[in-house]
Amino acid sequence: MRLVALYTAFAVLAILANLAAQRLVLALLGDAGFALAVLVGTGVGLVLKYLLDKRWIFEDRETGARAHSRKFGLYTAMGLVTTAIFWGFETLAWMTWQTDFAREAGAVLGLAIGYVVKYRLDRRFTFRTAPA
Repeated sequence: MRLVALYTAFAVLAILANLAAQRLVLALLGDAGFALAVLVGTGVGLVLKYLLDKRWIFEDRETGARAHSRKFGLYTAMGLVTTAIFWGFETLAWMTWQTDFAREAGAVLGLAIGYVVKYRLDRRFTFRTAPA
């Protein structure tokens, strides 16, 4: 139960960081900055979630640039499928209703589904020595 609570809390933090970064880019560039906002938000959420998951979810204590770059590369690769889910839901909501509320609701739904898939991929491929 502790693991589920932590993973959920970290997912919420990453979602909030993602959406905050998107809002910042959109505030600076307007609707024309939508694609950049999604990209920046995704990057912010990805780095935050990796750092939290590595330490607290998968209890990975390995250090050093080599270990981090290998694992972050795998973590990012596992995230490509889940990012497609997230971007798909967010973009579909934006294209359908063209409101910030719909865009963010689509993002939250896509991220929630994506995080469930991502945990399973990371446990199996990225952090193989992690507890089940």
